[in-house]
Amino acid sequence: MIEALQLARHAETLGEVPVGALIVKGDQVIGRGFNQPIRNSDPTAHAEIMAMRDAARFLGNYRLVDTTLYVTLEPCVMCAGAMVHGRIARLVFGASDPRAGAAGTVLNVLAIPAFNHHPEVSGGLLAETSANLLRAFFEKRRGK
Repeated sequence: MIEALQLARHAETLGEVPVGALIVKGDQVIGRGFNQPIRNSDPTAHAEIMAMRDAARFLGNYRLVDTTLYVTLEPCVMCAGAMVHGRIARLVFGASDPRAGAAGTVLNVLAIPAFNHHPEVSGGLLAETSANLLRAFFEKRRGK
């Protein structure tokens, strides 16, 4: 999660919402990503999606079986859905998202019974650090 926070800080330096993600398989980081929808003019360029794209390229396969995705903020519906399709085995997130969290806070896309894959979910790892980074970013943006 420390590396995910570093990626989030990098996103912030680019004027993006500070969210970072990485994907690990065994002991190896195979994918990294940070928010970049503004920079890329791409509404799908969330940290999780960028990390999944990177990991899929690394593996040469869109199925990310036996991987763990670490992300500083609870995933949205789009990212949670992509995790199901990509067969991510485990999700570990930092701060909960009370507005758009789709891993249990607002809704739980990862536990929909009709889906054929359900990642294991753990939230709250370095949650305060992740939340403080986001809070400071938005306070600065609002001029407080």
